[in-house]
Amino acid sequence: MMDMFIPSEYEVVRNADLCIGCRVCERQCANEVHKFDKDLGKMIADSTKCVNCHRCVCMCPTHALKIVKSDDTYKLNYNWPVRAMNEVYRQAATGGVLLSSMGNPAENPIYFNKILVNASQVTNPPIDPLREPMETTVYLGKKDVEIKRDAQGRLKDTLPPQLKLITPIMFSAMSYGSISYNAHESLARAAEELGIYYNTGEGGLHTDFYKYGNNTIVQVASGRFGVHEQYLKTAAAIEIKMGQGAKPGIGGHLPGMKISDDVSKTRMIPKGVDAISPAPHHDIYSIEDLRQLIYSLKEATAYTKPVIVKVAAVHNVAAIASGIARSGADIIAIDGFRGGTGAAPTRIRDNVGIPIELALAQVDERLRQEGIRDSVSIVVGGSIHSSSDVVKAIALGADACYIATAAVLALGCHLCRSCHAGKCNWGIATQRPDLVKRLNPDIGKERLVNLVHAWTHEIQEMMGGMGINSIEALRGNRLMLRGVGLNETELRILGIKHAGE
Repeated sequence: MMDMFIPSEYEVVRNADLCIGCRVCERQCANEVHKFDKDLGKMIADSTKCVNCHRCVCMCPTHALKIVKSDDTYKLNYNWPVRAMNEVYRQAATGGVLLSSMGNPAENPIYFNKILVNASQVTNPPIDPLREPMETTVYLGKKDVEIKRDAQGRLKDTLPPQLKLITPIMFSAMSYGSISYNAHESLARAAEELGIYYNTGEGGLHTDFYKYGNNTIVQVASGRFGVHEQYLKTAAAIEIKMGQGAKPGIGGHLPGMKISDDVSKTRMIPKGVDAISPAPHHDIYSIEDLRQLIYSLKEATAYTKPVIVKVAAVHNVAAIASGIARSGADIIAIDGFRGGTGAAPTRIRDNVGIPIELALAQVDERLRQEGIRDSVSIVVGGSIHSSSDVVKAIALGADACYIATAAVLALGCHLCRSCHAGKCNWGIATQRPDLVKRLNPDIGKERLVNLVHAWTHEIQEMMGGMGINSIEALRGNRLMLRGVGLNETELRILGIKHAGE
């Protein structure tokens, strides 16, 4: 019935003169779009099944294929756009909640694109990063400690545990189950080589990856999937997930078809059964409850690991962050409105939360006003597109940035936004062995390392152009930022002036 009412979103265009009938497209497509018609003696395509992942286009040896947006249209109606009509048709056919993958694709403001960076000139000359040292190392954790000395006058080391980052970038939470074994291996190995960290997400940690524990952040989410003593002790840090940018206020959902034997064992849940995280932690209904969990985790790990609390960017995030900073957390992670996910209700993804730029500026300013900014580090994520976004985020007050969508793009993702189907043709968001093997962890690791190295180089160049030679000097330095095309309220919240001022 759905096919009857909803036309194909994409069309598969095949050049008959170039197609040699090799059937590579048929073998490469997990959605069964392509097949060889014996009666016609040629390849045909069912465009209704196409998700525009571009696997067939990339693999065609003669470049005979392209995927185009269908020009089939409904009668023009500005009140009822095509997307809204198709969503009604889908829900009328299924009676279910609409699910979507990855970040919000709508045309929403990207404030990073409306912020410009200042450059040094004559009186405050720029710094040459090729010939002068540029410090991109970051330490994440609580810094407001009392200076103490022993009887001989020597400084006592009372600094709480810190995460040392060679560059202010980390791989954000993506759970085993949501993404594949090979994707996790790529992230873990890249983090180790780069001297940064990757986050397990709420799916536990496969035993094969315990050896990367020094570069691993493990997550404790509402479902407590895969959480046990060794899991906590293996990691470099522990993150309590309270919320996620793509779906604030609700829990997670991993379809049963993705719960393979390995995923079942790692998550400690039955095979083939949907993994549904509750919306709240059922032991956290106040800041006091959160404080108790933080200290329980610190007790369990002998106070050797920093504890992160992750929240979604919402309108009162500054007040929430203030409470978290006073609860004993070492790091606050804030996930913005545009952040990706393996599966989220469409209505939640597209309508709940706020952009990370506004949330970050609010939080940094609130913590500074209250005199507790150094009591906690801030890590932000939610569609960090480039090295310039990292620089702008740090200048707005962040200590470091999480990247996830950029990381999976480096692995080959084409943002077809069908992760929840479990048929990822690039071997990333799938548990099918025949698809998983398409992602080579050696190549995946190399591409992630290349990406972070490239971004780090660009960060150094931008800092040099600003006359700044350390991340610490950049952090919260909003005088180096100017806005373009922003109204007075937006400029006030961001804490920056308009370009030309």
